[in-house]
Amino acid sequence: MEDDYYVSSDDDYYDEDDDRNNMELLEYVENYENLRPEAPTSKVISKESLLAAQRDDLQRVMDVLSLKEYRARTLLIHYRWDVDKVLAVLVERGKDRLYAEAGVTVVEDDNLVSSQFSSEVMCGICMDEIPSDQVTIMDCGHYFCNNCWTEHFIVKINDGQSRRIKCMAHKCNAICDEAIIRNLVSARDPNLAEKFERFLLESYIEDNRKVKWCPSVPHCGNAIRIEEDELLCEVECACGLQFCFKCLSKAHSPCSCRMWELWCQKCQDESETVNYIAVNTKPCPKCNKLVEKNGGCNLVICVCGQPFCWLCGAPTGSDHTWDSIAGHSCGRFKEDEDMKLELAKRDLFRYTHYFNRYQAHTDSFKLESTLKKSIQEKISRLEEKELMFKDLSWATKALYRLFRSRQIISYSYPFAYHMFGDLFENEMTAEERTIKQNLFEDQQQQLEANMEKLSLFTEEPFHEYGHEQIMELRMRILNLSTLTDKLCEKLYDCIENDLLGSLQWTRHSIAPYNSNGVEKASELTVSRDTTTSNSEIDLATNGMDISYTK
Repeated sequence: MEDDYYVSSDDDYYDEDDDRNNMELLEYVENYENLRPEAPTSKVISKESLLAAQRDDLQRVMDVLSLKEYRARTLLIHYRWDVDKVLAVLVERGKDRLYAEAGVTVVEDDNLVSSQFSSEVMCGICMDEIPSDQVTIMDCGHYFCNNCWTEHFIVKINDGQSRRIKCMAHKCNAICDEAIIRNLVSARDPNLAEKFERFLLESYIEDNRKVKWCPSVPHCGNAIRIEEDELLCEVECACGLQFCFKCLSKAHSPCSCRMWELWCQKCQDESETVNYIAVNTKPCPKCNKLVEKNGGCNLVICVCGQPFCWLCGAPTGSDHTWDSIAGHSCGRFKEDEDMKLELAKRDLFRYTHYFNRYQAHTDSFKLESTLKKSIQEKISRLEEKELMFKDLSWATKALYRLFRSRQIISYSYPFAYHMFGDLFENEMTAEERTIKQNLFEDQQQQLEANMEKLSLFTEEPFHEYGHEQIMELRMRILNLSTLTDKLCEKLYDCIENDLLGSLQWTRHSIAPYNSNGVEKASELTVSRDTTTSNSEIDLATNGMDISYTK
């Protein structure tokens, strides 16, 4: 067990003697987590709560504006289910402008019926004389026969336009009453009417910028709703998947979404295979098969039997010595070819450097995940001894801190690969890039060194220790956990302000650092008056197309 914890700054230095002489530090460390700011809240919307969640937002708009449900839905779909946006437009522009922009028509008398017409009415679409009881009039005042309305609705539903079906009249932007659509379509095709219901329900997720499907595979059936305006965050679904709410990839901070996308492409495509081939193989001048050199002699022979010079690739005879090939000379310098080869070697070496470290920390994280069971077993053995010192939460908190910092360090290498590579070559001079890279790597190495010490301490067999030894180990782990958390925060601050914050031509943002880690979304609680029956839920969600876009 090492005695000291070193980093380059005096503020980030802890010593064993100081720990023994300053027990008040222990109280600070224990309460450190409580000083952290609360993370934005997020909610899990399951199949059972989806319809109720939608109705909850509908009810808020209906109460404020005294609207019927379908008109409130039209407003919310237009404003992407952002209730606050609806209310803001109401205050800033007034009710008339709010309704006009969303295609909502509100009439004083909602009981417009065909009885106001004569016994027969001419339909403006099919031009037939239709009995008045077979004519439907919308809020906008336009009326057509039920058959034409039904055909219009069926076409729109099949085209995927169920959420905002407009009136058939020329240049009329009024949205049709969903109750009328439902009744007319169900009389012709009940299955299509159910499809219409599903489209209306899905609009709460598909059109809502604060709600997205969990990208788990196979799909868990849950959606996540962010309560705050900040959508660049990382959340954990009830199924256990941690993902970026913005791009729906797995949680990847401190990489920006664009950086992570480029890194995944880099790792998955064949670019590095091509680089390896360019660096380590040469094509045979006769059969064009790739040949890899396995010795020191520069005369190589292809499987087809053709000898050629490894230096220039030209065909030769087989007579040669260690320093020359009979009848062949290729000592002339070829600048373009040599330069391309050196660039390929440099790019391959650079990528390998960052990938190996990224992969090493990813593998370490997987291996350290088994520590959780080991820590729990050690805690159980200590509890059986009934020691006076019973608070062992520091062990599990240290393990969580280790997991969190390991993830951050792992993703910091893809970040560095792109930050100091070609992605921002026009944003920094060579001197500026060197200064910023040194600053970042100093922060990175400090975090990495202390994280490895924390990993070492968490593996201690503390269940075999006496009371004083446990107290000493506890103090060290608590101090080191706090220091690791502080270094994680400093690394994020360096990335956000000193690196990404200084970019002028491009904008990259990362999910903010949360000391408590990726927030686990809580189950959505639904108010009693919006609770729905099981039959309603099954009707609305049966066969629902659960999908997401990456």
